[in-house]
Amino acid sequence: LNMDLLTRFPSGRPALAGAQSAIMGTIWVVGLCAVFTIPVGVGAAIYLEEYANPDRWYNRLVEVNIQNLAAVPSIVYGILGLGFLVRGIGLGQVVLAAALTLSLLVLPIVIIASRQAIRAVPNSIRLGSLALGATQWQTIRRQVMPSAVPGIATGSILALSRAIGEAAPLILLGGLTFVTFNPKGLDSPFTVLPIQIFNWISRPQDEFRVLAAAAIVVLLVILLVMNSAAILIRSRFQRKW
Repeated sequence: LNMDLLTRFPSGRPALAGAQSAIMGTIWVVGLCAVFTIPVGVGAAIYLEEYANPDRWYNRLVEVNIQNLAAVPSIVYGILGLGFLVRGIGLGQVVLAAALTLSLLVLPIVIIASRQAIRAVPNSIRLGSLALGATQWQTIRRQVMPSAVPGIATGSILALSRAIGEAAPLILLGGLTFVTFNPKGLDSPFTVLPIQIFNWISRPQDEFRVLAAAAIVVLLVILLVMNSAAILIRSRFQRKW
């Protein structure tokens, strides 16, 4: 576990191997996943909590499906990404297809966490804002959302933490296990840390397994930092009513 692991590219020789392309691929895929997922997830949560009529059958259907999708195994999303994005639309085995697949995986989690954060804001704040002449959207934007942001941020970070650790859907999607360059755009081939770890563990040489163990430590540190950030945001900025 040293800087060579972070600065070198994968190689057939253990002494020269590193995980730079996997780390950069992880940043690309998870970063795009956040860009796609958080706005859609928060927007859906705002609609379901503030605008949707719970007595309408289609709103109830959407809520049930969101709950069910959050429990679907990740491999199912990999099959969906392979069949629809890679082969159906023809995106290919690129960064964009991986990011969209992981977005489908974590979107229900972001929606559920955002709804819980919005629901936790006392209704008296909404009523007071409306009583002073604010519109519903002004109330949501200036009163509800500032109070709900810590919970939304915490849920989003935890959802992205799950995306970082996923290997099965990306392996099924066709993520390459030997990439000796960093992604340069949405249409670049990619690998990520979990796939690189899987590749090294499957090698017969003990040196590659040592590299896999070091990469696992790097992945655990990343997850620990993200989860610590989520806890810090929640404890520091969460309002108590």
